[in-house]
Amino acid sequence: MAVGIQLPCDVAIEPSVGASTPTGTRYLVLGATVLASSMALIDGSVVNVGLPTIGRSLGAEAETLPWVVTSYLIPLSALLLLGGAAGDRFGRRRLLMMGVSLFAIASLVCACAPNLTILLIGRFAQGVGAAFLMPNSLAVLGQTFLGAEKARAIGIWASAGAISGAIGPVAGGTLIDYGSWRLVFFINIPLAATSLLLSWRYVPADVDRKEPKLDLLGGSLATLGLAALAWALTKYSAKGGWSPEAAAILVLALAALTSFLFVEKHRGDRAMLPLGLLASRSFIGLTLLTMLLYGALGAVLVLLPFTLMQSANFSSAAAGAAMLPLPLTLSIVSPFMGSISARTSSRTVLSIGPLIVASGFMLALRIGPAASLWRDVYPAVIILALGLGCAAAPLTTAVLNSVDVRHSGSASGFNSAVARTGGLIATSLLAGVMASEGTDFVRAFHMALVIAAAACLAASLAAFSLVER
Repeated sequence: MAVGIQLPCDVAIEPSVGASTPTGTRYLVLGATVLASSMALIDGSVVNVGLPTIGRSLGAEAETLPWVVTSYLIPLSALLLLGGAAGDRFGRRRLLMMGVSLFAIASLVCACAPNLTILLIGRFAQGVGAAFLMPNSLAVLGQTFLGAEKARAIGIWASAGAISGAIGPVAGGTLIDYGSWRLVFFINIPLAATSLLLSWRYVPADVDRKEPKLDLLGGSLATLGLAALAWALTKYSAKGGWSPEAAAILVLALAALTSFLFVEKHRGDRAMLPLGLLASRSFIGLTLLTMLLYGALGAVLVLLPFTLMQSANFSSAAAGAAMLPLPLTLSIVSPFMGSISARTSSRTVLSIGPLIVASGFMLALRIGPAASLWRDVYPAVIILALGLGCAAAPLTTAVLNSVDVRHSGSASGFNSAVARTGGLIATSLLAGVMASEGTDFVRAFHMALVIAAAACLAASLAAFSLVER
């Protein structure tokens, strides 16, 4: 999915544990977690805006640019559940600081990258760091606050994510226009340093826990499988068909992912992904909905700024501003829809939301070389944001209601990972679109919008046919 959007399902990952932190320091702990998670969100959204400039600076072919996004999403999608489990076993404070440190070091590598290969290595390391810091930043809040104060703290944490998603692309685009794309990565260093200082001083020390061993084999197989799948799909998209090399990589991906499922079945409830979750018909429907909806959204949010800069000659800042209505609308609509879904059938709301998103994609077909921000771009983005807002909060509630309480953490974490995997798969298929030029590029962009709308229609059908009332 779009990397720079705070997923509502992320909020459900946090555990309910007691708070023992003195009142005077709790909000300094909140500051540490907000800085950590916002750092990852800002970086993700800004990179989408910077793709054309990064390509020109490093002499990269347009068809290789999706890797700047997918190299981050691969470890984030595969290791998100493992990152939360590692915090439970080795300490959430320790894993939070480790994730922030790795993200900072990787950002420095990205900022100084002399070529695309080094940049991709840095982006992959950023994804690993984000997979550790995201779930553990929320878990630290869960063990620091109680009751109404916890709800308020999580609300601030989520709101900070929405604000980061709004400000990030515009601020980052301005840095790119008047400075360098490398500043987008350098700016993470002071944010990380502040988060580490606050975590070291004010987050309570970890308590030793006797948790089961980590599912390292499952995490490794998932990472290998997703990396090979992204590689195969990128080659397929760039070449316009299945070459022998792409087909061989696809076979490797399927073998790794099949082995991952076998390992998870063998580990049972100790698995990173308990397969017992898939016994619920509603959970299967919600998983399909999440994959299709966030996959379509992820592809369009990478492609739209790229199109505005390449075809309509928008500046990086203007292309970033084009995405401004999305997080702002989400922050307003999602809480409102959460209360509505509590009084109505979640299946009805989840069936309607993707259809509204699809209409936003179809409205975006007006975007071309003569596109206007207010006439063509904002109306489409607002419509798709309204649709996503209708689905986001009810989706989180429905996921938690589709499984027993014992598996609620695994279910919400898996749903968040599925959303990012959908974005990973969809972004991997954009190489052919980005390699197009002139009228062929605009035609390919419009075809991608139609396919994204069709995916949203399929998401609506999955909700209507599989999700129980």
